Amino acid sequence: MKDLRSALTQAREQHLYRRRRVLDSPQQPHLVVEGRSLLSFCSNDYLGLASDPRVAQALCKGVAHWGSGSGSAHLVSGHSRAHHALEEALADFTGRERALLFSSGYLANLAVITSLCGRRDTVVQDKLNHASLIDGARLSGAELKRYAHNDMAAARKRLTTARGECLLAVDGVFSMDGDLAELPALAALCREHDAWLMVDDAHGLGVLGKAGGGSLDHFGLDPDQVPVLMGTLGKAFGTAGAFVAGSADLIETLIQKARSYIFTTALPAALAEATLASLGILREEAWRRRHLEVLVARFRQGAQQLGFELPPSGTPIQPLIAGRSETAMAWSQALESQGILVTAIRPPTVPEGSARLRITFSAAHQEQDVDRLLAALEDLAP
Repeated sequence: MKDLRSALTQAREQHLYRRRRVLDSPQQPHLVVEGRSLLSFCSNDYLGLASDPRVAQALCKGVAHWGSGSGSAHLVSGHSRAHHALEEALADFTGRERALLFSSGYLANLAVITSLCGRRDTVVQDKLNHASLIDGARLSGAELKRYAHNDMAAARKRLTTARGECLLAVDGVFSMDGDLAELPALAALCREHDAWLMVDDAHGLGVLGKAGGGSLDHFGLDPDQVPVLMGTLGKAFGTAGAFVAGSADLIETLIQKARSYIFTTALPAALAEATLASLGILREEAWRRRHLEVLVARFRQGAQQLGFELPPSGTPIQPLIAGRSETAMAWSQALESQGILVTAIRPPTVPEGSARLRITFSAAHQEQDVDRLLAALEDLAP
């Protein structure tokens, strides 16, 4: 039997051990973590809606009406009018015929890839894609072909040698680097090679584009150019769960075939009510996206003045590359000693030699919060 304790000890020695922190406050920039006040820059609550009182009120009203649990899978007795209304609202928001709710983005990505591809097919992916896309390809049994990050020549080569049904899956915004996929070029390649294009826009929806429509909105792409769109609700939306949006035939196929939909209990209906409220705020309060842009620009200017080399990211995800896991941990601990929480990201989440601080911003941050972070980073500057 495998020696689990030795493996855990080795992870600690290699600075790869992960530890959960216990929060004593709602999700917001100023947290209470295990009794200590910390200014957080490591949440995906990009629009500051996770503790918005209007969303919380909608959740409470939903619980009062629907109770605390859905009781069953969507296809049994768990699909409420609230779920249905949210799916229709998400379809309208994304400009698609239909949308389908899932309990998590991981399950949504597994659902799409395993439903559209099988053993005689091909899945093409960027090497920096999220783990759920990679796992979906492996679970499908299709041949997985990966190309170097944002390398369009390599992507074309993979598509040219694909067999059977072909799906190209890519992050709209890469979660650890904050840069965007070359979606217009990928859409053209997929059209040329008669391949599905699937975009996981977990970190783009609500944040990018004039209307918050994500990376597709940012590039001005039509739904026909990206047949499959996945979005999560636990980031910019501030609630939980995920959805897939696309044609009526795509959604019906997922309902009939996707094991991670068929055999999973539905999210509580009250969460659907809360998400309907957050979607309304997201669409109406464009100032949140504008404020985020100001914060990101302020940080990038300050960090570059300190001598940090920043990857080309205009999103709320701003990585500071440390290289070694030990260095990333030391940076994180140094910031925490000054009351700032930024998690060290290490392999296997990122490739070897690219451990980092993944700094993320929320519309709930203020400019003085950014200035405090920059002041703390002075001691780490090269």
